[in-house]
Amino acid sequence: MRRPAGALWAALAGLALTVAASLGALDGAVSDAEQAVFRWINELPGWLERPMWALQLLGVLITPIAVAVVALILRQWRLALALVLLAPLKLVAERQVLKALVERQRPGQTEPGAILRGVPPAGLSFPSGHAIIAVGMVVLLWPYLGRTGRVIAVLLAVAVGVARVYLGAHNPLDVVAGAGLGLLLGGLLTLLVGVPVRRPRTP
Repeated sequence: MRRPAGALWAALAGLALTVAASLGALDGAVSDAEQAVFRWINELPGWLERPMWALQLLGVLITPIAVAVVALILRQWRLALALVLLAPLKLVAERQVLKALVERQRPGQTEPGAILRGVPPAGLSFPSGHAIIAVGMVVLLWPYLGRTGRVIAVLLAVAVGVARVYLGAHNPLDVVAGAGLGLLLGGLLTLLVGVPVRRPRTP
């Protein structure tokens, strides 16, 4: 078992990103620059609604549990444990920490003319829980994936964040904070459970 240094760097980068995004959204307001980014994504063509809705499901709480089942089938015990722990840790960090520190309403209340596609018009939106799960899973899966798998995982995580803005559920900084928290939790969990050392193949 090893604890990759990359997991520590991911956790530190996630902490910095979360703090920076939290400071930017601390007063609950949405800057002009953030509004511009929101409108650019939110006003993308309507035919994207169904694929975007499907993509954002990768960030729901059940997803890491489902992936953990696959990891168990493949006998990746440490990965399965980390994936199972991600869901409750996400809830604590999101609801008990960040939502208590940063009270920010959803785009339905903060973005004039926001297009809402099947999402709540009001309620606290900071940070994006979907982004936490999506990015956290990327960090946990990273040591187990090849180059192509890593590229696909990153693209899917980015797509989840974009989808949440497109649907009108979050402002961009909500997603950035969620991504940062995902990096932090994923890195810490990787350091906690470790990663199996790959044995060299016998010729």
